[in-house]
Amino acid sequence: MTDEKLLQRAARGDEAAFLALYERHRATVFRFAYRMLGSAAVAEEITHDCFLSLVRRPSGFDPSRASLRTYLYAAVRNLAAKHLRRHGGERSVEELDDEPAAAEREGPLSKLLDAELSEEVRRAVAALPALQREVVVLVEYEELTLAETAEVVGADVGTVKSRLHRARRRLRRALSFYFKSDGGVASAEKKACK
Repeated sequence: MTDEKLLQRAARGDEAAFLALYERHRATVFRFAYRMLGSAAVAEEITHDCFLSLVRRPSGFDPSRASLRTYLYAAVRNLAAKHLRRHGGERSVEELDDEPAAAEREGPLSKLLDAELSEEVRRAVAALPALQREVVVLVEYEELTLAETAEVVGADVGTVKSRLHRARRRLRRALSFYFKSDGGVASAEKKACK
């Protein structure tokens, strides 16, 4: 069943339709909220509010303008911005909750190096200015196209490209140690195996 039909049924009080929509989109909505705000508890609250407002006001979603996924990302973006305004802006990197662990790999050294790199990437993304961080999260993590991202953030594609370029440049600088051939992850792993 399409998102549109499920939403119509959910708006009429069909709990099963609401749960189907929720299960279909909850993980992506939560991940985006988490990456924008850095707190699992706040991301869960934003996710809840996002779906609640969708069911309360289904007319706000126009399937001729955007997919439901794009609409939900835009709603999360707005709710996250409201939350940041109400609670005094952004949090420092040290205040961020640990992101849920990635899938386990083979050896302990690989796990350690992956965890270290993952933490550094998380910190580098969290340290980006909000407008750059949101385009990185939407394009790189959520795999939206530039056009979809532009629709979510309410900017043109050129602006999104510019923000993404500046964000990637900052990330390259912040993470350069990990990708140098003489001092990065690959050489650290080789040295430890000797």
